[in-house]
Amino acid sequence: MRKSLRAVLIGSAVIGISVPAGAAYATPPGPGVTGVTISQTTVGGKDYILRKVTIPPGQSTGWHYHDGTLYGKVQQGTLSHFDSSCKSDGVYQAGDSITEPSGSKNVHIGRNLGTTPMVLEVLYVLPHGAPLSEDAPNPGCGFQR
Repeated sequence: MRKSLRAVLIGSAVIGISVPAGAAYATPPGPGVTGVTISQTTVGGKDYILRKVTIPPGQSTGWHYHDGTLYGKVQQGTLSHFDSSCKSDGVYQAGDSITEPSGSKNVHIGRNLGTTPMVLEVLYVLPHGAPLSEDAPNPGCGFQR
């Protein structure tokens, strides 16, 4: 299990990776993908972690899922989000919010297909002690980043 940030996504009410297609191993985030924790607290068995995530142009979060729901708001750039069917399930620009549901049935990847860094603030609502994300293999898509 990876405890690194997977940049992807998520709702504005928050604040108040190249592997061949079909590879059967986890896909790491691309070079330069970063996440900085802004705050963290635990309440009622849930961890609430607020992070600032940056994905450079041409990079991605790698394929992954979360054990809890994520909410975020794109601050800069454009986030292209893809589900395990290899189809886009959203393109989010500065000011847009996104929600990622939890569970291994919600494998996805966040990609920066633009020419400027994509920055978003993300609130992770996770079971206490859960990793930020769980790596997943490429589900057979012809792209990784």
